[in-house]
Amino acid sequence: CAGARRKLRPTARSTARTSMSPSSVLRITGTTLTTKPMATADSPAYEFRIAMTVGGFTGGEAEDLRRAMGFKRSMARMEKIEQRLREGMARNGIIGATADDIVRSITSFALYGFPESHAASFALLVYVSSWLKCHEPAAFTCALLNSQPLGFYSTSSIVQDARRHGVEIRPADVLFSEVDSTLEPAPEGKPALRLGLGLIKGLKVNSAERVVTARKDRVFSSTEDLARRAGLDRADLTSLAAADALASLSGHRREALWETLAVDDPTRLELPAVAVSPPPLAAPTEGEAIVGDYATMGFTLRRHPLALLRESLRTRRIRTAEEVANSTHGQFIRTAGIVTCRQRPATASGVIFVTLEDETGYVNLIVWNDLADRQRKELIGSRLLAVSGEVQRQGRVVHVLARRLEDLSALLGRLATVSHDFH
Repeated sequence: CAGARRKLRPTARSTARTSMSPSSVLRITGTTLTTKPMATADSPAYEFRIAMTVGGFTGGEAEDLRRAMGFKRSMARMEKIEQRLREGMARNGIIGATADDIVRSITSFALYGFPESHAASFALLVYVSSWLKCHEPAAFTCALLNSQPLGFYSTSSIVQDARRHGVEIRPADVLFSEVDSTLEPAPEGKPALRLGLGLIKGLKVNSAERVVTARKDRVFSSTEDLARRAGLDRADLTSLAAADALASLSGHRREALWETLAVDDPTRLELPAVAVSPPPLAAPTEGEAIVGDYATMGFTLRRHPLALLRESLRTRRIRTAEEVANSTHGQFIRTAGIVTCRQRPATASGVIFVTLEDETGYVNLIVWNDLADRQRKELIGSRLLAVSGEVQRQGRVVHVLARRLEDLSALLGRLATVSHDFH
């Protein structure tokens, strides 16, 4: 940037001749030239207006300027545009020091303006997002769920974090859910979040839309009534039952799956289903229900999986994320969590960052190259990863500098977890 700045800087002679201070740029109002403080003129639209007004740029040429200013290593393009700009200003009688000032304004902005405006935009997004998450957590979470997939956080991470912050989340249900997640009134005065049918794995979007449309006429009276009026096939019904979305009609997963077996193609031709009393079916255990939730939704509204394993983890001297957050700088600890994210940023010199999740929150790991090379199998292949390492604290920001990794995935059994890796 320094070299580019020197290359495009007006000559010493032309700079000496200008009456404008370095903190001002030309502002064009009609045909009148006035000065305006740089701090209020730092916007691409302002620079484009200058080019169009004094240089006679067309809209297409102004767009070329925008692309050159936002394109990496675009000095050659900027030089061509500068020549066109000077020619246009000369036709309008703008030459010498005034022309140099205009060129300097535009070309200087090209070096810092876009990064600065992007940083300002990002800061505004962060502020607004933080405000919403603090004051309207249900609406914020609902918007994130309806925008998936995005960012580093999975649906499971978003749901777990919202629940830890007091958001009431209600399950997907054919009697209440829309296709997208929505907000519902809650007794406490704050809205509750109702999960949408669109989150159910294996359920086709158009099938979910038919469920919502058919329900508007009248409420479903049975699984058979749902299947007939919404035109659901066997795969749709199985997906709904497996996701516990038929609970209001049929009971728990096993009962719901049994009822779907009595629904076949003829029933959707207005023929009644054969009445068959279901055998006594035991409800799934908590662990089985959680496994089913992850298989069909990718998360659970029941207890976090590691809450069921906490006693076993305690015997291994494994601390929770909350305990890690309260540890002192330099303390050597042992912790574990479900892997939700692995990242190796290009600017991090090969360092890998790993995020672990348990029932109390998140732990952020720093894994140096040498450890990553020695324990690549554990680092890349673990679903439940244990780590021994040193706490690194700076204010409220806490990381664990990993010294040793251990794969505890066997403790999760058939639980299907997903991590966001190296995107």
